[in-house]
Amino acid sequence: MGETSTKPYLIRALHEWCTDNGYTPYITVQVDEHTMVPVAHVRDGQITLNVGTLATNRLVLGNEFIEFQARFSGVTENVYVPVGAVSAIYARETGAGMGFEVQPYEPPAAGAQGTAADAAPEGSDATAAPGDDGGDDDEPKRPRLTIVK
Repeated sequence: MGETSTKPYLIRALHEWCTDNGYTPYITVQVDEHTMVPVAHVRDGQITLNVGTLATNRLVLGNEFIEFQARFSGVTENVYVPVGAVSAIYARETGAGMGFEVQPYEPPAAGAQGTAADAAPEGSDATAAPGDDGGDDDEPKRPRLTIVK
């Protein structure tokens, strides 16, 4: 077994940095059959999610998966994303953050911890990102990203 990826540690660190500085952490995710997100918000194969503490419930920033519950248009949804599918984490207000290479999904080894993903509903009629009031006058800044391999 090789050494573990730095990616989940960097995601957790930048999430903490955003939170400590009063910023809203957003992640951008490459969506495929292994991601469970509200399909209505996927654009060009990607989705951007607010992973701030006020927008999420039961947030777990794990080494293999990021999972949480969030409300989309008043409906609670379970979100389940492989860490390898995360292409960026950044502060919504400033765009400061980090970009990552998207890695192909590899199933966890036998005996890995289970998740609540099996109990989650499929599909969604959601129309707004978690914590988003739908207003376009407060567009997130374009992320300033550094690619980490």
